[in-house]
Amino acid sequence: MWHVLLGGSLLFPGLYLLCSRCARWALPAWSEADCSLIGARIVSSIQAILAAVSGILIITSCKDVKFDRHWLATSYIWLIIPYMVYDTYAMYLRHWYRCQNKQTLAGKDHFATAMDSFLRKDFLMLVHHTAILTILVPIALFFRRDIGDFFVGCLYVAEMSTPFVSLGKVLIQLKLQNSLLYKVNGALVLITFFLCRILLFPFMYNAYGQQYGIPFYKVPFYIPLQCNVINASMMAPQIYWFWLICKKALRLYTSSLSSKDR
Repeated sequence: MWHVLLGGSLLFPGLYLLCSRCARWALPAWSEADCSLIGARIVSSIQAILAAVSGILIITSCKDVKFDRHWLATSYIWLIIPYMVYDTYAMYLRHWYRCQNKQTLAGKDHFATAMDSFLRKDFLMLVHHTAILTILVPIALFFRRDIGDFFVGCLYVAEMSTPFVSLGKVLIQLKLQNSLLYKVNGALVLITFFLCRILLFPFMYNAYGQQYGIPFYKVPFYIPLQCNVINASMMAPQIYWFWLICKKALRLYTSSLSSKDR
């Protein structure tokens, strides 16, 4: 799968540079930081669409949730590796650009200031990316014994909410956060995030239960403990992020109501 690793190592940084340059050309008044940000969000959306489509193909092809195989289940994992490395660097780069025009802190150079900002503001995402690269990827590639492609596909589908999240951030960049499109997109973020990142885990447990005739509530007791621990570890940050999205949606809704009452 070295060709997939190499292709991903060229694809994602190449798309990022292309999108950033196109944004620079289309919006000359924007700063390098803004162009970098929109480029990274477009690349994230493209990767998410590829992952979600791959996941749907895997899920619909695997009738036996444990033993059926699909080549995308393993192949796409190799593509995730360069993407996660690229995206981690892209996150840092956004902070580097933001700090570029600011006075650096006493005793710190530009790199240290940007790194400090990166660790403070994107620490949870950094932990998320690191966990995927160091825990989930090795498990999916080497320790699952070529079983469970169906469940790997389910995890790919979790990316379906990412394009809507990215679009919302782009609309904020364009100062369109009061537009109807932003509000409709916000509703789609809530729906897709809840369906594809929260209900995803009950869906997987239910699929396993139906396959082997086990009641849904008993499934956790029939699968290995480490599977439950991994699922809980993945679900916990999704619940936290969903809570943050709900808080933001509530603020948007209440501010919209208050503006109508005036």
